[in-house]
Amino acid sequence: MIIPAEKELREVLARFAQVRIEHDVRPTGRTSRALEDTTYTLCVMTGARTAEQALLTADALLEQYADCRGASPEDETLAA
Repeated sequence: MIIPAEKELREVLARFAQVRIEHDVRPTGRTSRALEDTTYTLCVMTGARTAEQALLTADALLEQYADCRGASPEDETLAA
């Protein structure tokens, strides 16, 4: 697996969260397609087969990025 850049991973995670909320609030064909597309992208980026696995892998990657900078993922979230 090619390790995704942190910025791109965060962008896809943000898009995934946004689309998932939109689909939960008002499911339509458009939101279903957007959720499928974003889930696929997240899975490809993380080398996972399911959204759940992709999210776990993304969390682990974000933790590694934070460790490399000497910060915790929670510190990153609070700083944003």
